[in-house]
Amino acid sequence: MSDVAAIEKFVQQFKDLKTEIAKVIVGQDEVVTQILISIFSGGHSLLIGVPGLAKTLMVNTIAQALGLDFKRIQFTPDLMPSDILGSEILDEDRHFKFIKGPIFANIILADEINRTPPKTQAALLEAMQERAVTVAGHHYKLSLPYFVLATQNPIEQEGTYPLPEAQLDRFMFAINLDYPSFKEEVEVVKSTTNDVQTKVNPLYTAQQIIDFQHLIRRIPVADNVIEYAVSLVGKTRPNSNEAPDLVKTYIDWGAGPRASQNLILAAKTHAAINGKFSPDIENVQAVANSILRHRIIKNYKAEAEGISEEQIIKSLF
Repeated sequence: MSDVAAIEKFVQQFKDLKTEIAKVIVGQDEVVTQILISIFSGGHSLLIGVPGLAKTLMVNTIAQALGLDFKRIQFTPDLMPSDILGSEILDEDRHFKFIKGPIFANIILADEINRTPPKTQAALLEAMQERAVTVAGHHYKLSLPYFVLATQNPIEQEGTYPLPEAQLDRFMFAINLDYPSFKEEVEVVKSTTNDVQTKVNPLYTAQQIIDFQHLIRRIPVADNVIEYAVSLVGKTRPNSNEAPDLVKTYIDWGAGPRASQNLILAAKTHAAINGKFSPDIENVQAVANSILRHRIIKNYKAEAEGISEEQIIKSLF
């Protein structure tokens, strides 16, 4: 099949996938789209939202609709790296045997990732970057596609360990979840307080998802679009000559080269789901917020004056 025909097929399958997920998840259309864009781009996502916004249900539903293996890890202050990666035990023949941890799945939900100490947070880093883990000197490959979706609770600051910048940078998207609208909340209450069981059908195989990830990477991008993405990221760095006054005044630290790579990959996927065969500047702008939001570090002045990351990013367009 040619790439053009493959993209047309992808557009239709993406619509079917959204319809399947909507059987269970009411509203949150933009959030679901962003999660799916990061999966097909081969990236990871960080979901930021207060409790009770169906973050776990959403990830579980997406995993079912994609036909992928799903594991949930509840991060707590006493969680150890071996609780995530697995550990070696002596079996009855006195041989060491490796028992795999929950990280060995296609989609990992790292629930409340900021509740656990840095040592345990770091256990995820190798898996996210290398798609492999090392335990007791042995290297284990993770099955593909592999996707980490972490959730963070913004309101409970007691007993939390904020994610270091290097780890935040590993996430392609940081997605803010908001409360549902009145109409959506009525719909949620109706659908969750009856006795009807909704079944989500798997629409893909793991291999199909990997094929689509390769298809996305083959999409051509014009040089001016790549230059626009790199220049957009460059403008977030306060010590750069291109940085506008707003950035110099309110930003301590800007985004690194991984942001430029992610902007182009996500723009390709955004173009593909909308039936375009090559991304343009509009596609880059459509994904810029979620890619840059967690990579720019505001200073105390921005906090004091209530300047949001979104305002700063919008001004760069």
